[in-house]
Amino acid sequence: MVVRGKSKKILNINIMNRNKILRIIVAIALIAFALVTLFMSSSVLFDWFGIRAKQGNYVPFIVWTNFVAGFLYLISAYGILKSNKWAVKILIFAEVLLILAFIGLSIHIDQGRTFELQTIKAMLFRITVTLAFTVIAYYQLKNLRK
Repeated sequence: MVVRGKSKKILNINIMNRNKILRIIVAIALIAFALVTLFMSSSVLFDWFGIRAKQGNYVPFIVWTNFVAGFLYLISAYGILKSNKWAVKILIFAEVLLILAFIGLSIHIDQGRTFELQTIKAMLFRITVTLAFTVIAYYQLKNLRK
């Protein structure tokens, strides 16, 4: 026999647990993306493991932008884990930063400066992934009070 109100409470708890698990999964994925971003960009910036030579004609301001974005991803992942809505604002800031850097890359290319085609592909990928994380975080955090 089900007492009125009890089944709704159980349903709400199950939904809350599911949302918490999804937030944790998103945060872990964002942390992994951040760590890869930080490793790759810092390896080029500080020439760890001889990676700089393998990158060819890298564009320094793009690498610095990615490096900063990596830290923003970590901060946002923390916010997602703590269920703070400001995490979405951090991701939006990262997205805007990446788009501005991409515009700068376009200008860099138009001026005839050296670059790698892989840089364009990587930036488009990073912008897309950041947008996906932003949208997912928004929907995960929109109904929370914080």
